[in-house]
Amino acid sequence: MYSCYPPLKINEVYTIPVSGGHALYVEESGTPYGIPVVVIHSGPGGFSEPIHRRLFDPARYRIILFDQRGCGQSTPLSCLENNTTADLLADLELIRETLHIDRWVMAGGGWGSLLALLYAQKHPDRVRALLLWSIFLGRKEDINWFFGEGTRLVFPDYWEAFVAPIPEAERGNLLDAYYNRLTGNDDLMRRMAAKAWASWEGRSTTLEPQPKRIDHFTEPPHASSLARISCHYFRQNCFLKDNEVLTKASVLADIPGTIIHGRYDMVCLLGNAWELHKAWPKSELKIIRDAGHAITEPPIIDAIVHSTNELAQAS
Repeated sequence: MYSCYPPLKINEVYTIPVSGGHALYVEESGTPYGIPVVVIHSGPGGFSEPIHRRLFDPARYRIILFDQRGCGQSTPLSCLENNTTADLLADLELIRETLHIDRWVMAGGGWGSLLALLYAQKHPDRVRALLLWSIFLGRKEDINWFFGEGTRLVFPDYWEAFVAPIPEAERGNLLDAYYNRLTGNDDLMRRMAAKAWASWEGRSTTLEPQPKRIDHFTEPPHASSLARISCHYFRQNCFLKDNEVLTKASVLADIPGTIIHGRYDMVCLLGNAWELHKAWPKSELKIIRDAGHAITEPPIIDAIVHSTNELAQAS
């Protein structure tokens, strides 16, 4: 089984101003002469992590990580203003231009897979290949699955803790109820709601419990940005037309790609990856039999690293 490459030093760090008063944290590692690859972190509201740069052979890849608007080391943290899907896609293109990259590999999981697909559909001539895992398509049904209709039936104990901050009378629209608390003036309520939201996301992503991952998710700064920005996007159906990715799948026809998905992913169902693969015949689908959603699960890491090595050899 493949594991991550050893810890990797960062070669360059950039602060890139973008529209609406935001500034993005961007970093480079690996070889400056390698295959350019941008890793798009999960979320919305997540952040880039050291594991992301360790998925690629540093002798063969120019590895670019960044934190999306309001996330991680980008500023202002947790900001919802001027923070839409269209803004994030424009930011990706600005990063590419700023770093003088002609064409790059797009890599991402969950929310990151959605952004990679949308970018590739908008700028197909700028994409060498797509490497995606734990596919999220941003449809109403995908959001409803995770916030009421499906995942709660698999994790009823986790769900009970998730809805606890919300009075029963408001649970008919959890996204609105959470949004009101996450953006309200009551500091204690904001922190309680953010921790409950982040804990729900962290606990439901892995096949086997990973307490350290949950602790990482629920640290106050990360929990706040994850909860606020996720709720902001999901209330707006990710600022997309429903089923937008699959409707425009023909644009991907000439782009090679790999889709990796855990069979027991309870956050984003395997059906997402299956439908994407059927609509994108040039893709390769790898179903991981003993994994859930999280990138930290060893079988997911194995499949990603195997695929990055294959892509490097083919280039």
